[in-house]
Amino acid sequence: MPLVVNLTEVSDSDLALVGGKASKLGDVVRQGLPVPPGIVVTTEAYQSFVDQTPLKTIIPEALASIDPARSETVDIASRRIREGFESTAFPPDLKAKIVTAYEKFVADEKIRFVAVRSSATAEDLDGASFAGLQETYLNVEGTESVLSNIRKCWGSLFTARVLLYRTRKGFDHRTVQLAVLVQKMVDSVVSGILFTRDPNTGENHMIIEAGFGLGEAIVGGEVTPDHYVVDGASHRIIAKQLSDQAFQLVRAEGGGNVKVDLAEVDRKRQKLSDERIHRLASLAKVIESHYRRPMDVEWCADDRSLYIVQARPITTIPAAPAPGTPTHNNVSRSPVAKEEKSSVGPEPIVRGFGASPGIAGGTARLLRTAAEMDKLKSGEVLVTTMTTPDMVPAMAQAAAIVTDEGGMTCHAAIVSRELGVPCVVGTRTATKTISDGEPVSVNGKTGSVYRGLEVATEAAPEAAAAAAAASSGGGDGHGHVPVTATKIYVNVGVPEKAAEYARLPVNGVGLMRIEFIFTAHVRDHPLALLKQGKRDQLIERLTEGIARVCQAFHPRPVIIRTSDFKTNEYRGMPGGEEFEPKEENPMIGWRGCSRYISPVYKPAFLCELEAIQKVRTEKGLKNAMVMLPFVRNTWELEEIAEMMRDKGLKRSRDFQLYLMAEVPSTVLLAREFSHHCDGFSIGSNDLTQLVLGADRDSETLGRMGYFDERDPAVKRAIELLIEGAHAEGRTVGICGQGPSVYPEFAEFLVRQGIDSISLNADTVVPTIRTIASLEQRMKLEGLRRLP
Repeated sequence: MPLVVNLTEVSDSDLALVGGKASKLGDVVRQGLPVPPGIVVTTEAYQSFVDQTPLKTIIPEALASIDPARSETVDIASRRIREGFESTAFPPDLKAKIVTAYEKFVADEKIRFVAVRSSATAEDLDGASFAGLQETYLNVEGTESVLSNIRKCWGSLFTARVLLYRTRKGFDHRTVQLAVLVQKMVDSVVSGILFTRDPNTGENHMIIEAGFGLGEAIVGGEVTPDHYVVDGASHRIIAKQLSDQAFQLVRAEGGGNVKVDLAEVDRKRQKLSDERIHRLASLAKVIESHYRRPMDVEWCADDRSLYIVQARPITTIPAAPAPGTPTHNNVSRSPVAKEEKSSVGPEPIVRGFGASPGIAGGTARLLRTAAEMDKLKSGEVLVTTMTTPDMVPAMAQAAAIVTDEGGMTCHAAIVSRELGVPCVVGTRTATKTISDGEPVSVNGKTGSVYRGLEVATEAAPEAAAAAAAASSGGGDGHGHVPVTATKIYVNVGVPEKAAEYARLPVNGVGLMRIEFIFTAHVRDHPLALLKQGKRDQLIERLTEGIARVCQAFHPRPVIIRTSDFKTNEYRGMPGGEEFEPKEENPMIGWRGCSRYISPVYKPAFLCELEAIQKVRTEKGLKNAMVMLPFVRNTWELEEIAEMMRDKGLKRSRDFQLYLMAEVPSTVLLAREFSHHCDGFSIGSNDLTQLVLGADRDSETLGRMGYFDERDPAVKRAIELLIEGAHAEGRTVGICGQGPSVYPEFAEFLVRQGIDSISLNADTVVPTIRTIASLEQRMKLEGLRRLP
């Protein structure tokens, strides 16, 4: 195994070799996104260093001496191991290889300063971020300094806080290794963090936080950053909250970092321009689409460019509020928390950012430093200027956390969400306003702190009324929702959202992507599971996920789109590399129906069909329908129909088969395809891509305006499809963002006679009102034309 590799050579599948941070950044590089160049000193180098030095015996001896009941034994073991790393010289051969690679790197890139960053094999994972726990050193110059900081990074794998965190998360200390990423140091004028989903509410909003200078001040909570909210679908900027930033971290003369006070005129101005906010949102969307999950993205920018410097899964996403209803606040596990009271009290004594949802009360305990952690008793409210990684043990037993500094992406916010502890950050004055020992209530949803222990959710009565209105057809609880001639469906991603979305005033589910069940509940590549003899397990997991959605919406129809992973997406699943070829253009490669009739993938597709049939027969949920993606021709449909009949899925009055209209051949031969289905659903992204010859993932073409579903050629294709399908008595719907983002596009569809529109949940009610208004206008226009 290599001791040093270039960042361009690694991907997410190289976790064991280069650690979590580097493996994901390598993936980001492969997506064509801007990442500072770098090299990775691999875990093989780490293991070689340990095996050839006294650390081979020091580490196991120190770990064996830890008594979980005595925290001081953790500190002693940690100190012994870290001192061993920092005082031990490199074996000559290992040193020579690292030095050669480093000096070639800085010469090729013509750089002077680098960042030396830890990248552990247990880091940036689902459910365990290890946020801020391993060391990073910025603005490092010179070979000897780099070597010294590599050893320090290796030693940071065994800090007391990391040992405690790994124990709590169930990792074996002996199996975790650490690589070191050495990257070009960006001379940041502004930096920050972006969440592709609101980590506090789960809503489809991007949260961006930005501050002048290096990002360490933001992550560490030393400054409160600007806070921007961006709509996840349209990338429209919804809200801005500008901070008062007193200082910034910048490169010191000769290396290292130094604090520099900001001029009064700069302190409160917007840190990131609107243009860069939009650009950053576009980059983050590509990352989220690649990983198919909400992501936490660190970024920075110099005078010329934006750069991505870290990407990891958001480790905790709460259930989003039921669309169209006021949001509930989750009551925390605190013993003094009380559900559904009428009021928290009068005006809050301080306000900040709601960083981790929930409501809790307890005695306020002011901590100035980590050395005071022992003062905090279980169930008390931790109040501090800003938490540090050393405070994690105290944070774990706090009822709630309140800080003066920080934003949604600081250490306190990330760790609180992982711990499930309500948290309010960026209050500015909590440590001055709240007295040590006084009782307080903390609302981690609204960012408010109140005096007294009366803890409640003010919106509970409204939310209950809204939910009752929604379930009885009253819509979103904000007034009457009109009836439309155009049927309105909702798109469902993960089954966990089904019960919430079922309260919406919709006709059913227009698109349920079965691949979301693969990624969230199955995880492994289906052919890998079949090879392991786990066919029954695969079918059972698919059945459970599908049944959960069908049960929530019963008797309304649920249209299940069978899997449509591309080869590059399938390769990323555990076990996928063995079965997936590498394609130059997977977007128009082995996907959709072509997979189902392939002898290689057919056994996995049959499992999907069997799961759907089990839902219909064993569960008695006859509202489960099927939709086939990326259909190219009619002969493949004939073969697939035979497979479906063999599994008991035959078109009839109570079982419909739909086709995605994404390939132009489906549009041009709509009448012929109609003989094989009960209706069509327009996949506007793929149809736009193939009609215009514009790669949907190309940021360049997107910025230039080529990719637009409102293009006349795309609209003409939709006209042809509706005309041909209706001539054969088949329905046509559309599933996508277009009708909700572009009212003029929705008007075009309705005027063409579209039968149904399937929407993301958060856009259902406003789009219903838009369409109802349009239909009423069309009716009046028709009356005016009467003689």
